[in-house]
Amino acid sequence: MVKESTSRENMNQKSLYERLGGYDGITAFSDELLPRLQGDAQLGRFWQNRGDDGIAREKQLLIDYLCSAAGGPMYYTGRDMKTTHKGMKISESDWEIFLNHAAVTMNVLQIPDQEIDDVVAFVLSLKDDIVEA
Repeated sequence: MVKESTSRENMNQKSLYERLGGYDGITAFSDELLPRLQGDAQLGRFWQNRGDDGIAREKQLLIDYLCSAAGGPMYYTGRDMKTTHKGMKISESDWEIFLNHAAVTMNVLQIPDQEIDDVVAFVLSLKDDIVEA
């Protein structure tokens, strides 16, 4: 019993960044999620007419943002979420589709339930800065 408690306390002391596998874990999440979003019939429009370099830069900014937000040592140099998504006309429907792809991605990567809950809580806190339409 003491062992379980100590193990649980140690887990709670680790940052979400560490619990997600650090830079490599967050990169794996991005590597799995972005092709799903880009290939989606509704969401794919956000990547139309984008060059490979622009997409690669966007992916690196996403990784940096997620690492930083999860308590990692990365410094995010991009714009805030409201500025980044302003004018994209992201709808409630787009948001729901994104959440579904993120959930599938986390399940494919076998992310533990507690970390999924923490990621979902964080992502939901961004909704008002991202959804416009």
